[in-house]
This record gives sequence, C-alpha cells and structure tokens, in this order.
Amino acid sequence: MENANAIKLIKLIQSDLVTNGLVVDQIVPNLKKLREYALLEEVPTLVKAIRLTYEHIENNNGFFIAIPNDEPIEEDEVVEEATVGTQNDIESLQYLLSLFKDPTNKHNIADLKEYNAKFLA
Repeated sequence: MENANAIKLIKLIQSDLVTNGLVVDQIVPNLKKLREYALLEEVPTLVKAIRLTYEHIENNNGFFIAIPNDEPIEEDEVVEEATVGTQNDIESLQYLLSLFKDPTNKHNIADLKEYNAKFLA
C-alpha cells in the first residue's frame, strides 16, 4: 500500500498480534479501517482480501486459514478446499498482513487470490 498511514496500521496490527495474540475486538476494527485505505488505492483483490479476513475472524473468533502453497497452480488444477483448523494460525495471518503491504507485487496478488479462494471455500 502506498498510504503511509495504512502501512503504520498494518505494522500496528502485526505488533499487536505478536504482543497480545489474536484479540478479535482489536484486530477487526483495525482491518475495517485498513480496508478504507485499500478502497482509496483501488486494488479490488486487496479490498476483498481484507474484508474476507475480518469476516473470517469475526465469524470464527479466530484465524484458521493456512499459508498458501509455494507451488504454482496449473490452469486446469483445482484449488484445494480449505480445511478450517481448530487452532489460530497466527503465522499465516502475519504472512497475509505482509501481503497487504505490497499489493502490486504479482506474487503477492497470486497469494491474496489464493487466500480469497480459501476464505470462500
């Protein structure tokens, strides 16, 4: 993201995750504010990813989506269905937040799309 306030907010969310773990009442409002910044930058994949992230956290009272595979997905290959775990995947959430910082990177966009597919599965 190009907005300095958005980058500060991402860093704050990441810092809170390390310090306090996943506190739903803290992270969801921050993600909603971050989405407002993303809307201004007009990156639809990023806007959708942020919305799906906070909806997932609200609905599940945690974050249960694994980090996407490093292997590229072939055109005719089906994306694996996401299995919702029973333990918060803070590492995956930290990675997702890092993707939010640079949505112009083609690898980041690919991973954001994969996260979005897992959220919707």
